[in-house]
Amino acid sequence: MNLWRGLLGVAMIAVLALVGFLASSCSTLVKQRAVLSPPDIEGATFVGNTVCGECHTNYTRMFHDSPHARLNISGVKVPGGIGCESCHGPGSRHVQHGGGRGVFIVNPGMSSEACFSCHTETHAEFRLPQHHPVIEQQMNCVQCHDPHGTDIHKTAGGHAFARLNESCAECHREQSRMVIFEHEALREGCVTCHAPHGSINDKLLVQRDNNLCLKCHAQVQTSPGEIFIGNTPHTAFLQRGTCWTSGCHTAVHGSNVDSKLRY
Repeated sequence: MNLWRGLLGVAMIAVLALVGFLASSCSTLVKQRAVLSPPDIEGATFVGNTVCGECHTNYTRMFHDSPHARLNISGVKVPGGIGCESCHGPGSRHVQHGGGRGVFIVNPGMSSEACFSCHTETHAEFRLPQHHPVIEQQMNCVQCHDPHGTDIHKTAGGHAFARLNESCAECHREQSRMVIFEHEALREGCVTCHAPHGSINDKLLVQRDNNLCLKCHAQVQTSPGEIFIGNTPHTAFLQRGTCWTSGCHTAVHGSNVDSKLRY
């Protein structure tokens, strides 16, 4: 009995040690990912969100609920925190000169480099063969995301992709126009089929072949070697290529003439 108790005690100690090691490892990773390097403004110091709010009320009135407002830099203690200056750079010189667009301040709406300093994974996605032209400076992150969290229609504290399809529609009007027979996937949002930052596939598709469609349109095998989708045999169709290039469902975003999404 004492032997079993001893073995049980050793096992419990080993488990606790393993849990402690994993917790320490996770904590280290979190700390590494939380490292923040704000833009540098030569000769400027941090003033804090409270000072920023004296002029930029339209941005700061909702900013306190935004995840960006909770950004912090070790050793910096200023009124209201430094959420604003984490992206725009220290603001003392900007304040001293009475403000002004781009005057001793960084504007992420003009360049996405400030965003990339934290969102390194997204930066890497823009390096994929197919991507929105952000690194070419033909677009910026603010066109699709609200960094201040003031748009109540945007999820995840205002930072997530804006209002599903509406942000895409601002540029891709032909693909988002109203149609009689809509593609149900659009109800879930364009990002169901497209990777908005970048992809290895043409047209930013998340998958390049029929598997993209088959994720929603379940295939049913009723007899050996025969694949049905709905009540229609698709074995031969699936061998022709993708659903949208094989001459079948060419109007993938919606059609005004055919419920099968054809022109």
